[in-house]
Amino acid sequence: MQYNLQSHLDKVYSTFPEAKRKPVIGITTNFTDGDATIRDVYYKQVVAAGGIPVLVPPVADKDVLVNTLDHLDGLLLTGGGDINPLWTGEEPSLHLHNINAERDLPELMITRLAFNRQLPILGICRGVQTLAVALGGTIQQDIYEDYIRTDETVEKKLSKDKTITTFHAATLKHSQDAERSEATHSVTVTKSSVLYALYKEERIMVNTFHHQAVKDPGKRFRVTALSPDGVIEAIESTEFKPVMGVQWHPEWMGEEGGKLFQWLVGQSNNFYLAKQLHQRILTLDTHCDTPMFFPQGVHFDQRDPRILYDLHKMTEGRQDAVTMAAYLPQPKIGESFSSKIDVEGLKRFNPDLVETLNHLSPAVYADLIFDKIEDIVKQNQRYISIARTPSDLYEDKRKGRKSIMFAIENGLVLEHKLENVKHFAQRGVTYITLCHNGDNDICDSARGCNTHGGVSKFGEEVIREMNRNGIMIDLSHGGEKSFYDALELSTMPIVCSHSNSKLLCDVPRNLTDDQMRALAKKGGVAHITMYKGFLRKGGEATVMDAIAHLEHAINVMGIDHVGIGTDFDGDGTVRGMADASEMINFTLHLLRRKYNERDIEKIWGGNWLRVMAQVQSVRK
Repeated sequence: MQYNLQSHLDKVYSTFPEAKRKPVIGITTNFTDGDATIRDVYYKQVVAAGGIPVLVPPVADKDVLVNTLDHLDGLLLTGGGDINPLWTGEEPSLHLHNINAERDLPELMITRLAFNRQLPILGICRGVQTLAVALGGTIQQDIYEDYIRTDETVEKKLSKDKTITTFHAATLKHSQDAERSEATHSVTVTKSSVLYALYKEERIMVNTFHHQAVKDPGKRFRVTALSPDGVIEAIESTEFKPVMGVQWHPEWMGEEGGKLFQWLVGQSNNFYLAKQLHQRILTLDTHCDTPMFFPQGVHFDQRDPRILYDLHKMTEGRQDAVTMAAYLPQPKIGESFSSKIDVEGLKRFNPDLVETLNHLSPAVYADLIFDKIEDIVKQNQRYISIARTPSDLYEDKRKGRKSIMFAIENGLVLEHKLENVKHFAQRGVTYITLCHNGDNDICDSARGCNTHGGVSKFGEEVIREMNRNGIMIDLSHGGEKSFYDALELSTMPIVCSHSNSKLLCDVPRNLTDDQMRALAKKGGVAHITMYKGFLRKGGEATVMDAIAHLEHAINVMGIDHVGIGTDFDGDGTVRGMADASEMINFTLHLLRRKYNERDIEKIWGGNWLRVMAQVQSVRK
């Protein structure tokens, strides 16, 4: 039977499906004497943990790297020779060991690309150093050389204007003379870390094959384990991502080392499930202000660091659609609208309209923004489209295109002319935020002066006209009285495209629980936003604060009335949900909290599209 091929194939075909789907783990290979090689313990640990190992040779070709990553659910960065210090801007030390230049560029590239795509990553020995170098940290060229490290414990005892700098070098033996599976020193583990959750101990025993080490992990990582002499032994993500690196070699340490591989495979399986979910459902972010940056000449078809939304980031985050708002700042008394706009920037990207731009009106400005979006879409029409209705969005997803929807932030755009409501409805605008930070002729703002005592007489006409023309009424930024007035006046549900809970963060822009309940009672929706000032008062806001606001809104209104409007490029960005590339991470957090697919689909725009379809039903 052993050498009977058919008997082995019969085992494959005796069940259907032939095999259970398992996460695919890419394993970077070493490079020695012209051979791409790997120790068998790496792929055997991946298999034992329930993963499918795929060896990734050191190739720096972008097409190879991108296509490889498209098939991976997780990445394992393996040990080996040292990294050339020139990659960190340093000249080589006298004590630098053998570098493996063939690996450096391919591994640094695949690490950054995998990180941008939100893949789970485990780095081992050289791999933890690769993480640091690729993502903003630094390395110690030789573990026994002195290097500068600030002693924070001592610093706290000194006055604010004084610091103390101490010099550390490894004082333990960081080379492995014993068998590779033999523990040769201890590490102390931070209790709040993933590592502690895996091992349930503050002190674990490890093997050691150190040449280089992480010197500074950078802002994306925190140190979670140290050897007794202070050498950094483990780092993990500060952004709530499944990315971790260890200095030792767990692949040799049997079941104990296998815990790290089980973690990687488990996280990779979660990532696969999230990817599959994003393939099946439509994901819509209902508010971003990216068009504000168009006058700077940004490139939507490049991964442009100046903006939080572009085609690359949407693809990395597996985000289908976004509503881009033409944001109109509210001028103060005595100010002109054009004085609040980057007119010079507008002239650069549309020099044919120089004369018009010298006397820029709100409506003309909004039309210029929509013209620019349409130009961007035309240049990238294979990959992105303008959507005006829910059916447009689903058609784009079916055809593999991203979608942009139009909105206007500030009813100032109407210029006190009701006919402009119809104009912008015909232009494809899906919602208009009635005001911004300051009262206008439609209503009072949450940050206004109570000019009208809520919605003005003209505002009443605007609401009726928006109902007649199928434009959603957005009360984000509206004052509380304006909110209730609009809720009573509108014959259609109203929305809040980017607002959080006032109970959790007491600022005028957020919604009280009573407002949320009233909104839900009328069939409306409120979408949480990533602006730090609306997530928490004092301290840094993170994606976990956004989750808290979402879950509070669900508790108050129910799952049918919530969603996400990030306010990216309008100061909305938090650690763990920093730009469009990280959208899928939000889904991972929802899956961890046991939200089912139907609920996640509602959160990612399903509720909003129900209201949009209802509002647009009046259109002929």
